[in-house]
Amino acid sequence: MKFLVLYPYPRSIDSLSLQGHYLVKGLKELGHEVLSCDRNSEVEKRKIYETFHPDAVIGIGCWKNLPETILHPSSFGVPAVPWFNANGWVANYHEELNSLPLILATSNWVKSTYMRDGVEGGNIHICHIGFDPEIFFPQEDKQKINSVRKDLGIKEDEIMIFTTGGDVTSKGAQEMFKALAEVNKQFKNWKYVLKTLPTFSAYDHGKNEEKLIESLGLDKNKFIYLREDYFPDKMSALMQACDIYAAPSRLEGFGMTQVEAMACGKPVISINVGGPKDTIVHGETGFLADVAYELKLSKELATKSMGFDEEKYIEFPIPKTFEYHADVGQLADFTLQLCLNKSFREQMGKAAASHALENFHYKIIAQEMVELIEKFVVKN
Repeated sequence: MKFLVLYPYPRSIDSLSLQGHYLVKGLKELGHEVLSCDRNSEVEKRKIYETFHPDAVIGIGCWKNLPETILHPSSFGVPAVPWFNANGWVANYHEELNSLPLILATSNWVKSTYMRDGVEGGNIHICHIGFDPEIFFPQEDKQKINSVRKDLGIKEDEIMIFTTGGDVTSKGAQEMFKALAEVNKQFKNWKYVLKTLPTFSAYDHGKNEEKLIESLGLDKNKFIYLREDYFPDKMSALMQACDIYAAPSRLEGFGMTQVEAMACGKPVISINVGGPKDTIVHGETGFLADVAYELKLSKELATKSMGFDEEKYIEFPIPKTFEYHADVGQLADFTLQLCLNKSFREQMGKAAASHALENFHYKIIAQEMVELIEKFVVKN
């Protein structure tokens, strides 16, 4: 088959860009003809429709991107399939979404949010996001691992806990700080590495994180911040060097980093909601803490970027959850178990690596997507 994949292209460190990159790689290795294009490049898209004649266009993004990823190719008679993540709430395009033969959602939770917000859901099928096992794999070279840890100032016998995200508060770092305050009463030989992006959000949350560390009475030297852009190979080196990956995210539609950490052979501590419910096997490849708190909103601003003529507030008859907070007591218990028991930690890490490779290899994901498109869109 011939596919055009629309996403943030050329490839960058952006998660949507990597999502598209791995899909294209998988489709090509399966023997399909594939072209990539930036989803916002109307001239280039039209040229590809007319010269390449794709059997289907796969558009990556969220419901807000429906005009450029789905409606545009459809207007030229090209079948289009959205591969959508969540993004807040579905404020618009319900009729268009319901009319599609197939919508691909990156997790069961993403599907549930679309249905919560008025999309019928009978045409929504799950297709997770893949990872590259040539980049993310269990590192056996202890010298390479120790080199990374040495550069971070982490001793060989210290437990390295790692979290990464655009800002780490959204990944549950503040809940982990509180959990580590409890862990520290019984086990003190740990350090926490936090990788953020150089954004205002990370800077703003960072001020609150510093205050929280101080208020909890924790040694600030136990927290190591990395504030720069990392490409996947460098991110993999950090994951391979850590002992525990922690991301009890406040809102996680899928969780690429959790899967990549498992692929590196690391037990993952996360939250029992959102994408992690699809990817982490509780007690086997990691731990899923219960939700202790939900932030719900009764109204939200709808903007022009959502397809409206003017900004306006839309009120929700039933308040919508926009944020989850994990149970701190459970996070502390899970972290302590992994810190104190090396063999258990390693056993869980091996199970995590096998689970990731068997279920989330980019080629497996590409094959699952092709089968869904052949069944619902391009019927042979």
